[in-house]
Amino acid sequence: MSEARTKSRRPTIYDVAKRAGVSPSLVSLVLQAPARVSDKRREAVQAAMSELGYRPSRAATTLASNRTKSIGLVIDDYRNPWFVDLLRGMESVLSDLGYHVMLADSRPGENRIKEATDGLLAMHVDALVIAAEPSETMLAGAGVPTVVAGWRKGVPSGADLLTNDDDRGGGMAANHLLGLGHTRIGHLSGSDGASDHRRAGFRQQIQASGVELLIAESEGTSEEDGYAAASWLLEHHPDTTGIFAANDTMAVGAFAVLKARGLSVPHDISVIGYDNSLLAKSKYLDITSVDNRSDLLGVDVARRLLARIEDPGLRPERTLIDPVLVVRSTTGRAAR
Repeated sequence: MSEARTKSRRPTIYDVAKRAGVSPSLVSLVLQAPARVSDKRREAVQAAMSELGYRPSRAATTLASNRTKSIGLVIDDYRNPWFVDLLRGMESVLSDLGYHVMLADSRPGENRIKEATDGLLAMHVDALVIAAEPSETMLAGAGVPTVVAGWRKGVPSGADLLTNDDDRGGGMAANHLLGLGHTRIGHLSGSDGASDHRRAGFRQQIQASGVELLIAESEGTSEEDGYAAASWLLEHHPDTTGIFAANDTMAVGAFAVLKARGLSVPHDISVIGYDNSLLAKSKYLDITSVDNRSDLLGVDVARRLLARIEDPGLRPERTLIDPVLVVRSTTGRAAR
């Protein structure tokens, strides 16, 4: 076959084998298990691939190995920055091993979550990460290792749970505000699993101190939900001096309410968020926040999935990651 003919089409494994002077089966072995090939032959094959511009076919690799080298990740809201750190942590482990993450946004609702999960399973992902509210039946017959990331209302049987210790994190937020002398403390909460645990930890510490806890609960944890909850809180409890939001996004919604009322942070009201997201780290917002170590969570999720892929017989585990309080400029001593 002429050089011009080869360049006019996509090079194949046979072209690589001919250029390297080896068999097609050896080229396949280099692609699937390079450590099993001698340095000299492996380097010859890799040089031929580079010269020809050969790119391995993922479909062919899948057929040969019965694996797609893909991980499915189901989330429930693209707007939540928590997912950014989770994904970054996962990819820091998976990308070097040739895995890629396929993302599906389910939004709230059991049917949407099941549809997103079924879509990923139809693409034959090797494992699943559920970072949304799962149902017990959504994984029926899935047949792949599954990790639930973050607290949820329930964990399907057979799935691992890896999450931040949100009860402890909520307690950290309470103790921080109490330590600053706040006695009129409000909490902006959502209704998901993580919010439940953050609220429980916060409530326990506040009640143990004898201070009244003021809770404004909403369905979600978006900026709009934070705005609505903070509006209700200050309408009914205008003497509030400290606010703990279930996440940094809700805290941003609270800032808008405080600005509209002519209140300054932290002189009039201290505000603490949760997740230590990019919002909290912003030099402009500079939000005191509980760091749930979501990047570390992503690393642990990836490692657990890889272990389950290699040994499907491993029993599901529950792992809690300790949070860290990061104090910034939005909290200060109570002034009233």
